[in-house]
Amino acid sequence: MFEFCNLYSGSSGNCSFVGTDNVNILIDCGESQKKITTALESIGKNISNIDAIVVTHEHSDHIKNLGAISKKYNIPVYANEKTFNNMPEQTKLINEENKKIFKTNDYFEIGDLKFHPFHIPHDAADPCGYNIYNDENKISIATDIGHMENEILHKLEGSKFLLLESNYEPEILKYAKYPYYLKRRIAGPNGHLSNQEAGETIVKLSYSGVNNIMLGHLSNNTNFPELAYKTVMDEIINSKINHNLTLTVASRLKPNDMIEIA
Repeated sequence: MFEFCNLYSGSSGNCSFVGTDNVNILIDCGESQKKITTALESIGKNISNIDAIVVTHEHSDHIKNLGAISKKYNIPVYANEKTFNNMPEQTKLINEENKKIFKTNDYFEIGDLKFHPFHIPHDAADPCGYNIYNDENKISIATDIGHMENEILHKLEGSKFLLLESNYEPEILKYAKYPYYLKRRIAGPNGHLSNQEAGETIVKLSYSGVNNIMLGHLSNNTNFPELAYKTVMDEIINSKINHNLTLTVASRLKPNDMIEIA
């Protein structure tokens, strides 16, 4: 069985579970140990049985308790070298034998899962999205994307499930109580993906058979789950694509339902 569950997703903290009958993996560790432990228990998993933590990038909402959890439960951490180098407070807590360095774009395996980390445009040292394979089935995680590129679209094609960023609504961002530099960062080429851009991406990917999508990494201040869903669905409906799509929104507060990948 190949499973995925969003535990938490949003500007305040990110953590996902992916696993099979043989291996249990966390993607990112950006929430408190208690919240992650409780979330795992709610889906029938135990944090002491986690085999590895795989990191997308070093921003705090993705690594907040990475080092502490790795140290307490002796869990290996997989990240590229620049990411390890740019999270020194977390890295110093990780036992040396648990530091697993990969190169972006090179495949690596953990148990019966194969990971393909690919570069994404974001203002971090060497941020990654992931294709994750189990036999012939592929799922993809692509959040914290400043703009969509054809190369990323190609990486996401054919995914049986996709967690895709839908971070902000431009009109809300325009009037948000953020300093100007932060607004420019969010909407810039190395910031985040808007609701409309997420919708446009999904329409393009639908032609490769991607039909199960979860919108993730929503901002707490410049977006709402209902608005993200509506904006993306409007984009899909207006495109008149003749494909059946399942669209859900990742929760920032509690785990979503477990998704089984067939």
